[in-house]
Amino acid sequence: MTENKTLKIAFLSTIPPKECGIATFTQDLIDAIDFLKVVDTNVIAINNDIPMIYSDKISDEINRNNKNDYIVLAEKINNSDIDLLLIEHEYGIYGGDCGEYLLDLINAINVPMIATLHTILRKPNEKQKSIILALGEKCKKIITMAKKTNDLLISEYNIPKEKIEIIHHGVPNIVVKDRATLKKEFGFENRQIVSTFGLLSQGKGIEYAIEAISKVEKKHKDILYLILGQTHPEQKNENYRKMLKEIISKNHIEDNVIFVNKYLTKKEIIQYLQMSDIYMTPYLSRDQAVSGTLAYAVGYGRAIISTPYLYATEMLSDQRGLLAEFENSDSLFQNLDYILTNPKQKEIMESNTLKLGKTMYWNIVAQNYINVFKEVVKTNCEYKVICE
Repeated sequence: MTENKTLKIAFLSTIPPKECGIATFTQDLIDAIDFLKVVDTNVIAINNDIPMIYSDKISDEINRNNKNDYIVLAEKINNSDIDLLLIEHEYGIYGGDCGEYLLDLINAINVPMIATLHTILRKPNEKQKSIILALGEKCKKIITMAKKTNDLLISEYNIPKEKIEIIHHGVPNIVVKDRATLKKEFGFENRQIVSTFGLLSQGKGIEYAIEAISKVEKKHKDILYLILGQTHPEQKNENYRKMLKEIISKNHIEDNVIFVNKYLTKKEIIQYLQMSDIYMTPYLSRDQAVSGTLAYAVGYGRAIISTPYLYATEMLSDQRGLLAEFENSDSLFQNLDYILTNPKQKEIMESNTLKLGKTMYWNIVAQNYINVFKEVVKTNCEYKVICE
């Protein structure tokens, strides 16, 4: 590999206008990499059966549910000038049982591959484990976003330590107005704001958060809980939101909970985070390896309350927040009450969180990815002794 050769990197992922966390992550990462102008990027978009209109950044598309598309794509990549394929992995975005169609692709690929793992299960079923084992074997590097998942990849999946890279989930560096100014502009002055954002779906544990707010409200009348985001596009109905509204009505806290039912822009997300006194992720899954919403909250130095899923236990260590028990509104209430009645501790949490958050901006994350790209391609060239 010559020093001045521009690497060509392909990303296999969902991508906007698809509305999902993986799509947003991939778009943000590519934008940050492109800004540095040292590698060329393109995207192979994973579709459902619904046609999408993409930007010219998309070099190819596959239908996630068409097994043959994966085989055809492998041949196309092998005959292209792509230097490296980066696979964004989440079981649900690929076709077949647990996304097993991806195996047809990776088993036929000749170019170097890297995989970023967005879900790493402590107790995978046989199929789930086989997919990660295959990625671990076929890929030159496996990227994870936390130290705890690094340990899990070694112990549960037997992936060699030298193959694993830990790179933070990125956070946009957007300058917005201060908390007091934003509260006034949004009509929330004199309110203590708790927020949760993301696509609304079962498993987010919002019902427990609402019950906690009903208890907090009896002591802190100024509490306001913002539930930010539309229902997940793959949810077939609004039953979950309806159930949440019934809990609000039952507890007579309509003045203390607001839904913002829309797909938020990054600027809107940051504005809501900036005005929040507390950010909360009451998620139910113990195995969640990463949370983009929690990463954003860390990036903007919020005091955070979360259930102790894998990613949260690491992000909230060193006095960056509080952990509540799963499916326990009393535990969430106790943590909320503690922060609201101890402003000095809240300031300490915010300071500690922001210190970590400043290392997670997308420009830093992008450079870390580029360093891995270069290392993998250089090593592959030296091994094959064919690069000019």
